[in-house]
Amino acid sequence: MNEPAQQTGACRKRRWVPHIGMRITKSALGVFLCFVIYLLRGEQGAPFYSALAVLWCIQNYTKNTLTNAVQRTIGTAIGAGYGLLFILCKLYVVDLGNTLWHYLLLSGMIVPVIYTTVLLRRKNAAYFSCVVYLSIVVNHLGDVNPYLFVLDRSMDTMIGILLGLAINSVNIHGKERKDTLFAADLDNALRDTKERLTPYSRVTMNNLFEDGMYLTVMTLRTPATYLEALSDIHLRLPIIAMDGAVLYDVNENCYVRKCEIAPDMAEQVEYFIRERGFHVFSNVILEDVIIIYCGELRNPAEQQIYQKLHKSPYRNYLHRQRPKEFPVVYFMTIDETEKIESLYQELCREGLTERCKTLHYPSDDYPGYSYLKIYSKDASVERMLDVLKETTGLNKVITVSDDRSRHDVMYAHHDSNQIVRSLKKLFYWS
Repeated sequence: MNEPAQQTGACRKRRWVPHIGMRITKSALGVFLCFVIYLLRGEQGAPFYSALAVLWCIQNYTKNTLTNAVQRTIGTAIGAGYGLLFILCKLYVVDLGNTLWHYLLLSGMIVPVIYTTVLLRRKNAAYFSCVVYLSIVVNHLGDVNPYLFVLDRSMDTMIGILLGLAINSVNIHGKERKDTLFAADLDNALRDTKERLTPYSRVTMNNLFEDGMYLTVMTLRTPATYLEALSDIHLRLPIIAMDGAVLYDVNENCYVRKCEIAPDMAEQVEYFIRERGFHVFSNVILEDVIIIYCGELRNPAEQQIYQKLHKSPYRNYLHRQRPKEFPVVYFMTIDETEKIESLYQELCREGLTERCKTLHYPSDDYPGYSYLKIYSKDASVERMLDVLKETTGLNKVITVSDDRSRHDVMYAHHDSNQIVRSLKKLFYWS
C-alpha cells in the first residue's frame, strides 16, 4: 500500500525557479575557450564548429560526455571523408556549378554518409557525420586546397571535442566522502505520488552516484513510490521501504530482506481489527510481487486512496481475503481520527502493540482521518541500515531527513533541491 506519509507541519508548495547550473556555466566557458584557441592559432580555422562540438560534448553526466565525444569523433571522420570525396569529384571529375543538379548530388551524398554509420553500427553518429559533411561541401571555396580545408574543418571539430572532455572531467569539488553510508528520507518531499524530483535534483544525485556516493532512500511507503517518482535516479544500493520492513533492490527488482508478521499472528491482528468494524489493507509479498488484499471499502478516504493507486502497474489489489498461510509485511487502516485512536488503545490493552510494531498518525491529505499501520516487531530502519553497512563494509552513517521531528538525523527542507544540496555538501568536503 502506498499512501501519503506523515508530515509534521503544513508545507506550502513553493514555486521552483531553476538556477544557472554547472552545465550552463561550463558551456559558456567552453565556447569562450574555443575563441581563445582560435586567436592563439593566428585566427586559423572556424571557431564556430569548435563551439558546436564543445556544446554537444558537455553533458550533465561525465560518462555521457565521453560517449558523445566518441560519437562526435567517429561522425567527424565519416563526414570529413565524404566531404573530401565530394570536393575531389567536383574539382577533377565534373563541376556542376551552382545548379540544381549540383545541390541534388550534394544532398544525395547524405544517403551514403548516414548508411556508413549504420554499417559501422554507429547510428548515433549519423547527425555529426552529416553536420561535418555539410560544413565542408557547402562552405568550400574553389581556390582552397581541399586537403587543407577538410583538415581544418576536422581540426575545428576535434578542438571542441577535446575541450568538452577536458572541461567536464575537471573536478571542481572537494574530496569525496566515500567511507560513509548516506540515507535520505524523502517522504515529505514526495508526498504526492505524481511528483518528481526537479531536473537539478536528478542530475545532481546521479552525478553523486557517479563519483562514488553510497546512498539509500528511506520511506514509510512501498517501493512503488520510488519506482514512480524516482525511477530515473540510478541508486547503487537497495532502498529501505515500509518503515524498515523491507530492503528492496531496485536494479534487480527483488526484496533483499523482509520482516514479516507470521501467518498466525497476522490472522489474529486481522480478526481483531475487523471484529471492531474496521477495514484493513493486508500487504503481502509473493515472489517479489506485492499483493494488497482488501475487502469492501467503507469510508471516503480509503476509497480515494484506492482510486488513486489501483491503476499503478507496481501495485496489485485483490478484493478477497488473504489466504491464512501467507505472512504479512504490514497492515494499513485509515479511518476517522477518534476511531483510530480508540482502536489503537484497544490494541495496547490487548498487548498487540508489544508483539507488533504499531504506528498511528493523522493524515495530511484527508483531514479528520488517521492511519494505523502494523508491522513485524523486527521491522526497523536501523536494522536495515545495519544490513547495508555489512554489505558495503561502511561503518559511518549520515541520515538526511525532511522531517524536523526526527531529532536523530540531519534536517533538510521539504524541498527536494535543498535535500540534494545538503547531501552534496556532506559528500564533498575539503
